[in-house]
Amino acid sequence: MNSADVRFLLLPLPDFNMLPFGGFLDKLRFSADDADHSQQRHCSWQVIGLNTNPVISSSGIPIAIQSTPADINLCQYDYLVIFGCRTARQSQQQAQNYGVLLKHAAALGITLISIDNACFTLAELGLLNDHKVTVHWRHINEFSHAYPRLEIASEQLYCIDHKRISCAGGSAAIDLAIAILSRHLGQTWAIKGLADMLVDEGRNQLHQLRSRQHTLQHDHHVDRTIALMQELMASNTSIEQLANHTGLSRRQLDRRFKQHFNLTAHQYWLEIRLQHLHWRLLNSDHGLAILTDEVGFQDSSYLCKVFRQRFNLSPGQLRHQR
Repeated sequence: MNSADVRFLLLPLPDFNMLPFGGFLDKLRFSADDADHSQQRHCSWQVIGLNTNPVISSSGIPIAIQSTPADINLCQYDYLVIFGCRTARQSQQQAQNYGVLLKHAAALGITLISIDNACFTLAELGLLNDHKVTVHWRHINEFSHAYPRLEIASEQLYCIDHKRISCAGGSAAIDLAIAILSRHLGQTWAIKGLADMLVDEGRNQLHQLRSRQHTLQHDHHVDRTIALMQELMASNTSIEQLANHTGLSRRQLDRRFKQHFNLTAHQYWLEIRLQHLHWRLLNSDHGLAILTDEVGFQDSSYLCKVFRQRFNLSPGQLRHQR
């Protein structure tokens, strides 16, 4: 065992996304040694799997497995980082395969880090009970519907909650790596190599993505309302209540939506819900009853009617085409 200050086990699940995996690993590499020597001095890592077969990423690129649980002493590691599958459903299903390893690591007191959809794996195993969790914005409604008792840390890139850490995925994995390394190595070593990675600086966990600003004029009221629409998609919140959240009247809010999108706030929210349902039909195998609740409709028959009017086919026909 090396004498690194902090030690990581990296566990990519089948069909994992390469971006957060590569970003997290490269940040460790730059912080691990002087200059660009890439020796595992200050921090160390191993890529593990249930067996020695390569794990295939969502882009089709295989990643070699260095060790299996039988080859290592888990007690010698500080963090077990799980990189989730491409879809939430896949990650949930992997709980039965990886449950023994993850529960054993948790029992030993190792901090579990879920990246991307790995939060679904941990939630399925009950390993996020009594912990806050960050979920990728695209999957918040799916997660809250599947695990209504778990508290979601909304609009965060990552969340550090004692022995459970979660990250929304993507390039936020770099920001999380910086935050963790700064705890163990100090800020100087934590940010080492950012210029080489062409990253200006580490982002705070509460950083708001400019790419999610939906209006070209950056209308704060409209952007905030849209964020609430996405977050509250499954609720029966009214447009009036959304307007109150942003300090506007219903008429003022509709006027701003008409200005930017030529739609009322109600029409825009309906479009968000229908687009979400369209995506879920193509990327999950959940039944229509579950998806109806997830997008805030009370009646699946009425939802099918509205969906057909929008897309010229029924939810069942769309799923059949898939």
